Amino acid sequence: MLIEIGSMLSIDAGTRVFDKLKNHDKVEYVFHETGRSNDLFEDKQFGEFGEASILTVLVDEKNKDEIFAAIFDTAGLKSADAGVVFTGKPVAEKIK
Repeated sequence: MLIEIGSMLSIDAGTRVFDKLKNHDKVEYVFHETGRSNDLFEDKQFGEFGEASILTVLVDEKNKDEIFAAIFDTAGLKSADAGVVFTGKPVAEKIK
């Protein structure tokens, strides 16, 4: 089963995570979008708003903990207010 791992990170953290996962052999797909947030990040490049990365990662269920940890560590979420990461429900058995 494929599991979705989602995150909303600062633009710098999100770019680091995307670069790490885009060729990772245990990641089926990684999608990277950008947007703006006025409440998650202290760094505000646009007045009241900061630029954000929105990542969606699809992984096999057996690899979800390893990839979740890679996102968490690469984004530096243990020591900084750089965003949030979450694991969703299964989304598909396989992508054809």
